[in-house]
Amino acid sequence: MKKAILTLIVFASFNSLIAQETEVDASKPTNLYTQINTLLEHQNPESRDNIYGTRLNIQYTFNPDNLLLVELPILYNSATEKFGLSDMRMRYFYAARRNLTKAIIAIAPFVDVTLPIGKFEDGLGSSSWTLSAGTVIGIILTQKIALFPGVGYVHVTEPEDFDGKAQNGINIQTNMSISFSQRAFVFINPIVNILDEMLWSGEFNFNYMAKPNKLKLNLGYFPLFTQDVHTLRSGATFYF
Repeated sequence: MKKAILTLIVFASFNSLIAQETEVDASKPTNLYTQINTLLEHQNPESRDNIYGTRLNIQYTFNPDNLLLVELPILYNSATEKFGLSDMRMRYFYAARRNLTKAIIAIAPFVDVTLPIGKFEDGLGSSSWTLSAGTVIGIILTQKIALFPGVGYVHVTEPEDFDGKAQNGINIQTNMSISFSQRAFVFINPIVNILDEMLWSGEFNFNYMAKPNKLKLNLGYFPLFTQDVHTLRSGATFYF
């Protein structure tokens, strides 16, 4: 696992050395770039039992239409007083079609896997695999507003460390991108997972390109409304 992550970092660094200057428009999620995103994270900051740490997100583009994402959280749980790796996420994203019309700019299938490498007994892992596959469509509404709705099938395996059962369902989201300028934009993304119960969550993420084509600053709020879990994240994205 560590070798795979190191390999991605090496590929990203090598790509930055040989690639020509690329115009980065990160306000559209279907635009794929090699990047490293580092985030500080605090979950349930107003609770006595909270979780905080850092989240490393590495994205490597094999070409402009194919991207592999690896996300690795390293967290501390104040309730268990344990520190370590949380569940790892891997996602493959393929922009199958682009610019079908002036309004529809992309159709992008994806495969998304969460690996339960965090310890459940330490409060750092879920003890279940999550497998998802679906499609995102990019739709331009105005010059500054775009929608990226997506739908996917979701399978959650039976938990290994506590009583439970496997679940199947769907994930629906409507990611809206609003650009205030060439440098500043926000993502507003309501999400619903329909499994044995309906889970409502969201993403509210403000982004600012501090250095065009090279560095983006991020500030986000990620609530899980159904379970009253609230996460704050801030950090920076480096483009290569």
